[in-house]
Amino acid sequence: MIRKKTKGQLIVLSGPSGVGKSTVISELLSARDNIYFSVSFTTRAPRVGEANGINYNFVTRERFEAMIANDELLEHAEYVNHYYGTSLRLIQEKLDAGIDVLLDIEVQGAAKVRSKCPDAVFIFIIPPSFEELSRRLHGRNTDQEDVIAGRLQKAREEYREIPRYDYLVVNDKVSAAAAEIIAILTAESCRTKNRMNLVEGV
Repeated sequence: MIRKKTKGQLIVLSGPSGVGKSTVISELLSARDNIYFSVSFTTRAPRVGEANGINYNFVTRERFEAMIANDELLEHAEYVNHYYGTSLRLIQEKLDAGIDVLLDIEVQGAAKVRSKCPDAVFIFIIPPSFEELSRRLHGRNTDQEDVIAGRLQKAREEYREIPRYDYLVVNDKVSAAAAEIIAILTAESCRTKNRMNLVEGV
């Protein structure tokens, strides 16, 4: 019997708006049971259909600022007058229990995680082409043309950060993208440093 791993792997997933990260993550979580998806904290109000603890952990601005002051967050950012952040304690507990933790964060948040957790695995998801990204954003029928143009411009800026990531996954077909990420996690778990517990005492 292979001994249970002693430390979980922190996985950071980034990618432009419209690339289909949420769908890939859902597929990934249904295929792998020993993986915890970290739910971010936010000060914004829940949208229709959103549930506390599932989509976000909704907290007051005072509570969030106390978390910042007490150094309880792995990373945080402020967008449109609302805070978003990741709980350091919760992630540490899961990693210490040998559970892999998945973060879905944009490139600025990923840069903060990289400075604090250099052993994390960084994966960037892209569409098959930039034209396809534009098609997907238009296909949502939720944004005005100027908003879509802004998202595409932001995507171009995010693409410049790709060389800082360990892996690049193309989301052409969701199941294939999820399978690539599972392959990455399998390879990472086989790294010598992650398996030294198997040969201790030999």
